[in-house]
Amino acid sequence: MASQHETDPLSGEPTEPNGQQVRPIRRDVELSQRVFDVNTLPADMRRVYGHLEKQFGEEYALLFIFTMRTAVELHRAWHMTLLTSNILQQIKDEFGLRMTWNLGVVRLKFRVEDGGYELHRKVPYDYDSEYQDIYYRISMALIEGQITVHEALLYQSETKIGVHTATIGLFLRNFPGRLVLYPLQAAACAVIFFNGTWVDAGVAAICGLFAGLLEYGLSYVDGQAKMLIDVLVGVSTGIIGGLWYNYVGKCCISSVFLGTLYWFFYGTAFVIGILEIIAGELETGVTRFVAVSVKTFVLSLGASLGLMISSGGGASAVWFESEKHCDSNFVHGTPWRIPLYLLCSVAVLGQYRLPVDQYWRGLIVMLVAYEVQYQVFDVINEYFTKDHLDTATSNIAGGASGVAAACALSWVVNTCREFYSAQLLQKNPNESSSRIGNFIYRLIRCSVKAFSCLRIGRRSDILKLGMEEKLKVQHKELSDPSHPRDRIDLPLEEEDLFIETIVGAQDINIWAILMPAVYQLVPGSIIARMWFHSIFPSPPQEIVLGTTEVLKVPQTTQESVFSNLMVISTSLALGLILGFALVQICSFSLNRLTESCSKESDEKIEIRKRRQKMMEGMYTSPDDDPRSSLIR
Repeated sequence: MASQHETDPLSGEPTEPNGQQVRPIRRDVELSQRVFDVNTLPADMRRVYGHLEKQFGEEYALLFIFTMRTAVELHRAWHMTLLTSNILQQIKDEFGLRMTWNLGVVRLKFRVEDGGYELHRKVPYDYDSEYQDIYYRISMALIEGQITVHEALLYQSETKIGVHTATIGLFLRNFPGRLVLYPLQAAACAVIFFNGTWVDAGVAAICGLFAGLLEYGLSYVDGQAKMLIDVLVGVSTGIIGGLWYNYVGKCCISSVFLGTLYWFFYGTAFVIGILEIIAGELETGVTRFVAVSVKTFVLSLGASLGLMISSGGGASAVWFESEKHCDSNFVHGTPWRIPLYLLCSVAVLGQYRLPVDQYWRGLIVMLVAYEVQYQVFDVINEYFTKDHLDTATSNIAGGASGVAAACALSWVVNTCREFYSAQLLQKNPNESSSRIGNFIYRLIRCSVKAFSCLRIGRRSDILKLGMEEKLKVQHKELSDPSHPRDRIDLPLEEEDLFIETIVGAQDINIWAILMPAVYQLVPGSIIARMWFHSIFPSPPQEIVLGTTEVLKVPQTTQESVFSNLMVISTSLALGLILGFALVQICSFSLNRLTESCSKESDEKIEIRKRRQKMMEGMYTSPDDDPRSSLIR
């Protein structure tokens, strides 16, 4: 149960029993008091909560719990330690938490009260754009004082059980619905990225479906059986691909393998690792890079063993023989290249669990990044035949353009959502009732109804439209001196809608729509090629020196593939850094121009500074070292 708040005799604000003042909530509608049940927490978190609650009050203890849960779920959803640390630092600074953390690749450590209490968590990686966006918005709503810590914790719990996810999202989020994504992504990737044909797409789809069934089955097995997923997926892909090649029809084995295993290559980890190394997080960056390299090798070796089993030991001969069935020009210059890429992107967005009604955001960013990368490389590659500068340039351009597209789209969405939410909550009626405000509100209202008809939106989005009508009537009655109404009253179910609207009105997480685009640009397949070339080394090149003498020179394919991996990883990381830096410069210049032309409210200045600080955390390590008291 929540402890009863006392009142400060001077300020009149509520306080904790130990005298610590409780921060007031900024909203016009008074909601019923909600209490988070700490008994639902794990035993170790309950123990630490109990100690902190006795010493510093309930709110301080709950803020520690909220911060830790936020870190765990954000880390699970994207593994972006730089941005997660930035968000945690903002919570820590806003509420004065005496807390530190160490976010590793898998293991997380949390310390509070100068190490008096320390909790550890092991958090495996899992793609989840929806959760990273929701948990980010919950944190921003709490920091801005629009929800209480009880409401924030309850919202987190509701998110975990799917209360704030659409029905179609719940279907694609977990098995068995998730099975439809595996063959779709495998088939599309085999053709669009790995020189495959339609035959290869069909074989990859079969391999992808079987890989999904394997992961589905092993997901129900407890213990260390889950560690076999990569091995079994690789072996099954090799067996199916080999059997098809030997007994059904010829195909490009490399495109089938790489297209199928693309789902399991954590390609973004290469770029994130380079970003962390550049930002000074050497331990995390190097560990991540090595870990994903080993994981990729396990998948590649498993596929090679499966090919050996299905080919009677002649895996190497099949691998090299199948290369003549690959077609590097199959996609180039065709009118269906972009539609096929978008189809592949739809599967990727499903893998990333982005809400279906937000696919259009992800597709825009992914298409911009891919097309810029593709066109730049197509234009300049003929001038750089002896080096990798064409690849580096196209990757930098693609990464930077993806960041710019994500930031621009986020700004447009945030601006529109601000008008829409203000109308729903009847906040600033004069501003939200302007012509442009009414137009944006009607446009989003129509899109909400359209998504509802298509069964891809949330039911709560439709219910909010009814809540808006009730709030409008009650606000009119409240402003009428002759009417007896003295407060806004909402039933409990509409209070839930009210809080969901507040959280949904926060800025969207840029990385929620940028990460899938980076995933499509990253070199997960490049390091897989390196491992395959290690397993199946190219035969030595024969050079005739005379009439009878032949010199055999070893091929250097492995070294060139590894150098290509470094070029792609580093250039993409530099592209992201350059993109965020350019966005910051443009944003700073625009803000200066706005300040000189008009007077901003203190609230808007505070929000703008917080956005700027969050932008810095996209690619830099936060400085959380305490300053000396002697420094002024």
